Amino acid sequence: MGRREDGTGGHTGRLTPPDWLTHGLRPQPAPVPKAAVGRAAVALAAPLAAGLAAGRPEYGALVSMGALSGVIGDTADAYRMRLLNIAVPQFFGAVGVTLGILVYGEGWLAVGALTLVALVSGMISSIGAVASVSGLLLLLNAVVGAGLPMPGPWWKAPLLLSLGGLFVLVLTLLAWPLRARVPEQSAVVATYRSVAELLAAAGTTDYDARRQEVTRSLNTSYDLILARRARDHGRRSPLVQLLAQLNVVIPLVEAAAAAHLYGRASRRPEIAEAVRKLADSLEQGRGSAPELVLPPPQGPADRAVNSALRHASAVVHHTGPEPEGMDDRLGRPAALGVRARRAIRNMLLSEPSWRYGLRLALCIGLAQTLVSLVPVTRSYWVALTVTFVMKPDFGSVFSRAVLRALGTAAGLLVAAAVLAAVERGWWDVPVMMVLAALIPAFSVKGYAFQTAAITPVILMLSDILGHQGFHLVLPRLVDSLVGCGIALVAGYLLWPESWHTRIGDRLAQCVEDTARYVVCAFGGLEQTGRAQARRRIYRDLSSVRSEFQRALTEPPPTGTRAAAWWPLVVAAERIVDATTAARVRVDHGAEPPGPEEVAGIERQLHELADGLRSSEVLVEVRADLPGDDEGVLAPLRQEVRAARAIASPRPRR
Repeated sequence: MGRREDGTGGHTGRLTPPDWLTHGLRPQPAPVPKAAVGRAAVALAAPLAAGLAAGRPEYGALVSMGALSGVIGDTADAYRMRLLNIAVPQFFGAVGVTLGILVYGEGWLAVGALTLVALVSGMISSIGAVASVSGLLLLLNAVVGAGLPMPGPWWKAPLLLSLGGLFVLVLTLLAWPLRARVPEQSAVVATYRSVAELLAAAGTTDYDARRQEVTRSLNTSYDLILARRARDHGRRSPLVQLLAQLNVVIPLVEAAAAAHLYGRASRRPEIAEAVRKLADSLEQGRGSAPELVLPPPQGPADRAVNSALRHASAVVHHTGPEPEGMDDRLGRPAALGVRARRAIRNMLLSEPSWRYGLRLALCIGLAQTLVSLVPVTRSYWVALTVTFVMKPDFGSVFSRAVLRALGTAAGLLVAAAVLAAVERGWWDVPVMMVLAALIPAFSVKGYAFQTAAITPVILMLSDILGHQGFHLVLPRLVDSLVGCGIALVAGYLLWPESWHTRIGDRLAQCVEDTARYVVCAFGGLEQTGRAQARRRIYRDLSSVRSEFQRALTEPPPTGTRAAAWWPLVVAAERIVDATTAARVRVDHGAEPPGPEEVAGIERQLHELADGLRSSEVLVEVRADLPGDDEGVLAPLRQEVRAARAIASPRPRR
């Protein structure tokens, strides 16, 4: 077959490495976070300087280790989320190192304790992003505490590690009083700009890519604002105004789907330019509403765009205390205690949660058993490697093992040069500033680059605690390869779900959700309910797209199957777009479809979902969907026919 689109890879020559192997080695085109670079340099170097000045460099190294965890976890934009992302994992990290210290040098007791910690770590990682980082630090620090000699008494190391995390937190929150709502406002402005680009792409082949950007931007904005809204119930709060300004984007996005398929005047550049001006007003805080000069509408799609745009302009430029459109389109989150109990219950009853916890526990148990039976100096590095590789929400286990080995090898070259050329002492401070600054700069480029940046930092800190110098380098490379091997065999090959991927089931569920969305779009559901259903289905489709992109980095047969099924992900997104466009046209004057026409489309989608669950390959099906070729559902029927007609490529000889 020819070159694949949408990032699924391309044709590879006989001497060219396959895409699933080289994908992670391509640096991502992400800007370098300059503020994070500066914070990392100060957060890791300052504790070393303080420890040297006090004559206790090992104390400074432990504080820097805690700061390293905070630097890695500082990935959110909103300050309240950053507070959670750093503070909560630090607590679990302190618990982990305490457990590790208590079983240090205890042989098989340490093996059993770390295996149990790995089970708990894996299970809580399934709850969410903050829990995932917390589970990671719980296990990492337990491994470090059980493998490195720590200064006594037992409480000192957890305290010093926590001080490092607290130091990063203080550096991160210094600008909070001046920029309290800036991240949320910036996210909403970015959403408006992405919607402007979506409208500019209406009627072109670039529309699908722009719509995916809008989905990601809306997800980010709602996550930031609704996370704070759970604790902010005042209707006069500036955050409520910001939420109202975000809510009015939803009708505009829905109208864009109609403009893409049917629009005439709504495709003119004045429409996209008007949305860009709204983004400028939000960014600059202007309150006076300029007069909108829009082209006269020429049909229901154009009327929908004009109506949504004028309503958005009225809300954006409203300066009163209670703007219209206050409803939370996705619903207000439940209280923190309720969400915590719900998450714990779901974790304990979830088969994937137990399955991942058992996989991680098996790998850690094997790693600790191996280093207990075979004398390995500073053997904690094997379990550390296993922990990093086995993070499933960070990507494919297989590709991460390969990238971890390559990144560690590159980082060890840097560490070898540093340990050989730099004498321990005050020279560690400027060297640490440089190496620490590379961590956030390289992390945005990809996992292999992040590993290469973190490895020399960890080795420098380990050398301050263990005083092994250049002799650390070769054992760490061997330990990393052993850890990658354990993860590949015990965490990947022994589990059929790793190489018999479940992406078919995941996609089938999404197709069924699409069928339900078609029904609710033309049922008795009110507009707010339809908007919530549409946002949920697009969020799910975005998750499926990410899952497929991870599967594409797997070796055959998983990667090959994901590439063959990729067009169905795009087809499902187009079906949702066509449904939304039809609903918008009906809302603005078009003739509504009959119930039998809607039922026929629903039946075809359910049959497609059943076929995805029961087949390993895609089989072409001719969909019989009679209906009015001039009716409002004609494009939707066409998209459903296209989805049923997607066939798997023939295997190569």
